[in-house]
Amino acid sequence: MNHPDAVIIGAGPNGLAAAIKLAEHGLAVQVLEAAETPGGGCRTAELTLPGFQHDICSAIHPLGYGSPYFRTLPLEKYGLEWIQPTSALAHPFDDGPPALLEQSIEATAATLGKDGAAYKRLMEPLVPDWETLCQTLREPLRLAKYPFGLARFGLKAILSSQVLTETTFQGGRARGFFAGMAAHSMLPLEQSPSGAFGMALGIAGHAVGWPFPRGGSQKITDALVAHLKTLGGEVITGVTVRSLDDLPPSRLVIGDITPRQLVQIAGDKLPAGYRNRLGKYRYGMGAFKLDWALSGPIPWKSPEVARAGTVHLGGTRAELSASERAAWNGEICDRPYVLLAQQSLFDSSRAPAGQHTAWGYCHVPHGSTVDMTSRIEAQIERFAPGFRDLILARHTISPAAMERYNANYIGGDINGGIQDWPQLFTRPVARWTPWSTPVPGLFLCSASTPPGGGVHGMGGYYAALAALSQR
Repeated sequence: MNHPDAVIIGAGPNGLAAAIKLAEHGLAVQVLEAAETPGGGCRTAELTLPGFQHDICSAIHPLGYGSPYFRTLPLEKYGLEWIQPTSALAHPFDDGPPALLEQSIEATAATLGKDGAAYKRLMEPLVPDWETLCQTLREPLRLAKYPFGLARFGLKAILSSQVLTETTFQGGRARGFFAGMAAHSMLPLEQSPSGAFGMALGIAGHAVGWPFPRGGSQKITDALVAHLKTLGGEVITGVTVRSLDDLPPSRLVIGDITPRQLVQIAGDKLPAGYRNRLGKYRYGMGAFKLDWALSGPIPWKSPEVARAGTVHLGGTRAELSASERAAWNGEICDRPYVLLAQQSLFDSSRAPAGQHTAWGYCHVPHGSTVDMTSRIEAQIERFAPGFRDLILARHTISPAAMERYNANYIGGDINGGIQDWPQLFTRPVARWTPWSTPVPGLFLCSASTPPGGGVHGMGGYYAALAALSQR
């Protein structure tokens, strides 16, 4: 494609979503990707042993399955098949059975002991309105379209997880369970809006589940690329863009990149004031990730944990809070909060017959060089004695390796920047249309734009709409 109408820098989910939206409007679109395969944080590979398929970054996709834009695309036509595990989430404790996030609020409440009724009061008013709430929360600066539901959500969402759980629940089971969901925010649990992340993920579990693609996250990417090609779009891999001058002439350029790369690539073409504001954009804690090839399923002390695709390890709210506070403050926690996925229990394509995979990571200080392998495996062993005996091979990805794998993961930050109030709806800087830049025809669409991290494509969708409005 010698003369594209639009060039997309980066073939992650947001870049591909932007490309598809532009192509739907008849534009000739070219996507340039530095890696040898498209996907960004949505790739799958044999990281350990032949026959063991591991998701390199993203693994579980409630926001992808529930994405208002992805749901308009015929991705199943290109082989994308979603798997719903029996339970979305298990949160084991040192004593007693685990708390489980089930599609049914009633069934979830039954695992929370004396706080079951309080959990139902928190979630029941919001789950029926999931579709509208989800759409509205993905439309920054348009929140007034759904005032009553947002009021119900917002009165709790503005709280920190610490305050929300303290004022809503009386016992440790519900507090620990909710804290595990809130910790996906990569914020200290004492900080707002960590509570909003816990509520949103809980609501998603009841409304759409926490599914994952059969065969791996790469299947999402493959389906997006296949659909783009039917619209005439083009994806070229192995191309590193170091300057806007490297690009073919086009009317539009959309970068699935973070503010740091935008400054590097656009340079003096950006007004000095805007460039300085981008330079103040803040990146958060990193991720240290492990993948395992296992000779059998994880031997959980509580058999109910095997019902879930996702497992949160850390036990009590106090322990989870200490882990996230330490990472935020640049410290290492000996008992980290571990996010684990066990897709092969529900997807036999992930490993050879009778064998299994596991995927897990913990939050660490930005750019940390500390090897967390023994600490993460100790947390799994704590709730599943004998886990280490099953390990056939392991693969580690440090924060530095995360950034080498995907330049958007600055310091290992997989969310494209801190998602606190100053950077939630105004990322990367405060602008009425945050996906646009002061340079005509230049836009940003990564997780560093609203609505932030996650495989949902909405940043790309809104950037494309912004670009189309300026044609």
